[in-house]
Amino acid sequence: MAGIRLTPEDSEVSQVRAPTSGDLISDDDRSVAADSWSIKSDYGSTLDDDQRHADATEALSAAAAFRAASDYSSDKEEPDAEAVTSMLGFQSYWDSAYQGELANFREHGHAGEVWFGADVMETVASWTKSLCIDISQGHMMNHVGDNKSEPGEQSNKDLLAWSVLDIGTGNGLLLQELAKLGFCDLTGTDYSEGAIDLARCLADRDGFTSINFLVDDVLDTKLERKYKLVMDKGTLDAVGLHPDGPIKRVMYWDSVSRLVEPGGILVITSCNSTKDELVQEVDSCNQRRVATTSETGTTSDQETVKDPPPFRYIDHVRSYPTFMFGGSVGSRVVTVAFLRN
Repeated sequence: MAGIRLTPEDSEVSQVRAPTSGDLISDDDRSVAADSWSIKSDYGSTLDDDQRHADATEALSAAAAFRAASDYSSDKEEPDAEAVTSMLGFQSYWDSAYQGELANFREHGHAGEVWFGADVMETVASWTKSLCIDISQGHMMNHVGDNKSEPGEQSNKDLLAWSVLDIGTGNGLLLQELAKLGFCDLTGTDYSEGAIDLARCLADRDGFTSINFLVDDVLDTKLERKYKLVMDKGTLDAVGLHPDGPIKRVMYWDSVSRLVEPGGILVITSCNSTKDELVQEVDSCNQRRVATTSETGTTSDQETVKDPPPFRYIDHVRSYPTFMFGGSVGSRVVTVAFLRN
């Protein structure tokens, strides 16, 4: 639950049961990932058990709470939670998930899961469109409020200049949503070949044949192009759930900083980090970059001082439902935008 970390005995807002091995595989062996991180969507579910779809975002973000729970329990032999945390960070996990999703699409025509839910996806897309238009029209850099820009002919023309990359695109439905809103230069990447196969099938079926989908690992990207808008909806969350999560998150920021063109923006949607945590992580990334530049001695001291940090916070979605617990305000998901200097 992004915003607040809750221990089991404290939480009446959300009661999360640590998943057992039986929960990790559906009865028909479809979508391994969907069992522990998904929301049942309007596009069709791969699972028959509604209970496991009650709150997908909590299932992913609860990993940290599961680890903390062992400190309060006399039973220390509960490896399931840690196993889930690790599995969600491995490519083999997602390969298995999307093999199931692809098979289900071919059999039933279902698009599969929408991570964080269709409502969040639509909010992310419309808010991002507004943000891009405001930047194009010089209304930034202090964007306040959601969906501020009014739609119009000039606004839609402004979007033509925005090249878009969706890292960890999954089934590619976020890119379809952006295409509906007027973005046209769209690329989606995922390290799972099954995800890309599914995204291509869905795009062809739904009439979005101009969207480009590529197999690529953001931590070891082969992309040479830079993009004006880079989207991440859950990818950083999954990266952080690898056993080497801290190291891989550093790799993530180094890679993403090369993918966003100067003056472009990075939009991250997360259920496992708060807005402040993401901002702090970006600050750490900036400090590492400055320190690395200083150590290499490739620039003079004067140039180093003048060189701006890679990213700076612009704004975040303010329209997500929030709740108060223990004197703190939290939400289940956050979307934060950063400008590439």
